[in-house]
Amino acid sequence: MATYKKRGFKPKNKEEEARIEEHDSTTAEVFNTLDESASKTEEWVQKNQNYILGVIGVIAVGVLAYLGYHQFIQNPKEASAANELFYPQQYFDQALASETAKDSLFTLALNGAQGKYGFLDIIEEYSGTKAANLAKYSAGMTYLNLKQYDQAISYLEDFSSDDDIMGAMAKGGIGDAFSQLNQPEDALDYYERAVAHSDNEFTAPRFLYKAGVVALDLGEKNKALGYFERIKEEFPDSQEGNGVDALIGLAQN
Repeated sequence: MATYKKRGFKPKNKEEEARIEEHDSTTAEVFNTLDESASKTEEWVQKNQNYILGVIGVIAVGVLAYLGYHQFIQNPKEASAANELFYPQQYFDQALASETAKDSLFTLALNGAQGKYGFLDIIEEYSGTKAANLAKYSAGMTYLNLKQYDQAISYLEDFSSDDDIMGAMAKGGIGDAFSQLNQPEDALDYYERAVAHSDNEFTAPRFLYKAGVVALDLGEKNKALGYFERIKEEFPDSQEGNGVDALIGLAQN
């Protein structure tokens, strides 16, 4: 391996000449080692190029499959599920507004009608979609209105959402179902979860009130007092804020 020397440079003495030769020798060894390593790497690549190309191919196929799945399968599935959800949701809304046909409309919302899917069909046929997740919420609330509380709990527990309103309503709905099943400890637990999920002005005072009432019935007056006082301090203009002073008085006695 050739080494670079400055033109016209001459060592001053033999000791300096020896240091230069030693330095040149070390440099040469380093470059020889690099050359050998590069050669070995090239040999390994050549020997294993089929394996390397295979791995790259697998990764490429995986990426393309993922993109293709979302583009050609998952996205159309999401769109179709969302479209199907429109019909049973109409029955659900009509049931809430009806005075005489609530149960029959709720049943149509669950099971579908006239060739259209109900909430239960969407949950089964479109598993993994956002619409199926929303259908679990609606199915749970439907069963709650039909007084089928075990079913309500099952579907609402399967529903997941970070949304302030829907997430809190689902947990509060489970609390309502447990309350109707005469399981006040479980009801209180879920009312507290609903409050913890979000302190928005719509759901927080509602479930603080319910948690306070249940805690009062369980003899947990200090806990009940805390909930009622939160309503008075944080949500005085809410519906639950009206008459909360009387409940605070009950909790203090």
